[in-house]
Amino acid sequence: MEEPAVNFTLLLFVLLVVTGLFWIAERLRFARQRIDAAEAATSALRRRRDELRAQGITPDDSLSDENIQATRARLLRQPWWLEWTAGLFPVIAFVFVLRSFVAEPFKIPSGSMEPTLVPGDLILVNKFLYGLRLPLGHERLTPGRAPRRGDVIVFRLPKDPAVDYIKRIVGLPGDTVSYENKQLVIDGKPISEKADGQWFDPSSMAYYQQYRESLDGVQHRILINPQAPAYVIGGPDNFPHRDACHYDSQGFVCKVPAGMYFVMGDNRDNSLDSRYWGFVPARNIVGKAFFVWMNFGGLKNIGPIH
Repeated sequence: MEEPAVNFTLLLFVLLVVTGLFWIAERLRFARQRIDAAEAATSALRRRRDELRAQGITPDDSLSDENIQATRARLLRQPWWLEWTAGLFPVIAFVFVLRSFVAEPFKIPSGSMEPTLVPGDLILVNKFLYGLRLPLGHERLTPGRAPRRGDVIVFRLPKDPAVDYIKRIVGLPGDTVSYENKQLVIDGKPISEKADGQWFDPSSMAYYQQYRESLDGVQHRILINPQAPAYVIGGPDNFPHRDACHYDSQGFVCKVPAGMYFVMGDNRDNSLDSRYWGFVPARNIVGKAFFVWMNFGGLKNIGPIH
């Protein structure tokens, strides 16, 4: 996923603070003022009605119990500016907590994770599995479990944290990862690939060979285009810990530094990933993608992410 991040979390936080201040003011001041005004008005109307009756005058309908209660209700009603501030605070607080600490929605804009995820997939990301983090500062609040090989993760792109990416973890801290002649090898052990039919790419109107790969027991599909070169096209960026990698015409070999992860797209020949811009720091991981909840172009894509 290469998606420029409109900082929705920051926007939500600002709305949370603003509406929260009005919500507190409503509880401590504005509501009390309306109650006092309503009590004073209804008491005055009842007193006026009693005075008229004492003088032998029949009060008109404006002093009936029904109209007095209507006056009370009108005076107790929140003004529109409080309805749109204090009234929205519980909703905004719920969305902020849910999105920041439980699950966050994302949209897949590109084909770099095909065939696992396709453009238009709307996915949910588990934000507490790897430990809760502060929504804005990203400091870890709880430990959670460590990311594993095969996990599909959303993360902030190391060279531009304003951009969210989605890829699959293939290398953990300390792993030696190589991808030479289109064969993934981790710590000297080739990762098995089994042919699994063909995949039709509607964007190029072409079929590609599909394989089933297993990373620590996580079964998923990948695409490999035999016509695409094995080397990193255009060469890699000058990323941090670049000296931990070796590139040649056959591919690359990288030693994953401590606290870092090596990620790749399932569409191996159509993915800008760690081969190009380097390792993903643990701090940059947003969460684990676990479910496609909608794709308006193809409902068959809905379901768990493997």
